[in-house]
Amino acid sequence: MKRREFITLLGGVATWPLAARAQQPAMPVIGILAVAAPEANAIRLSAFREGLRTAGYIEGQNVKIEYRWAEAHTGRLPELAAGLVRDRVAVLVAAGGTPSAVAAKAATARFPSSSGQGPIRLKSDLSPASIGRAAT
Repeated sequence: MKRREFITLLGGVATWPLAARAQQPAMPVIGILAVAAPEANAIRLSAFREGLRTAGYIEGQNVKIEYRWAEAHTGRLPELAAGLVRDRVAVLVAAGGTPSAVAAKAATARFPSSSGQGPIRLKSDLSPASIGRAAT
C-alpha cells in the first residue's frame, strides 16, 4: 500500500465514528408551559416524570424536558408558548388550566390538543418521525 493510500484510509477511519454519531436520532423534547412557578407544580411534575418513567422515558437519558414558567403572569404565556414551538418540541404540555391551554393552542396548529382535568395517556412514540402526526 502506498503512503498516500494509507493516509487516505487512516483519515476515513478517523472520521467514521463522527459520521456514525451524526446519524443517531435526536433526543425528543417535551415542552412544558406552566402558569405557576416550579415550586407550585412540584407534585404534578413528580407525577409527570413518574408517568414518563413508566412509559420508558427518563429525563436526561432518552427524553429532554424544556420548562417555561409564567410565574402567575398569564400575559407571558403566548410568548413562552411561541418559544417552545420555535424550539420544535415534540410534545407541548400546557399545565395550569385554560390560560396555558389557550396560549399553547394559539401558538401552533401543529399539535393535537386535548383538554380535561384527568390524566392523559402518553403516546409512547416520541421519535422525531412522529413529530407533526396527530394522535390521541
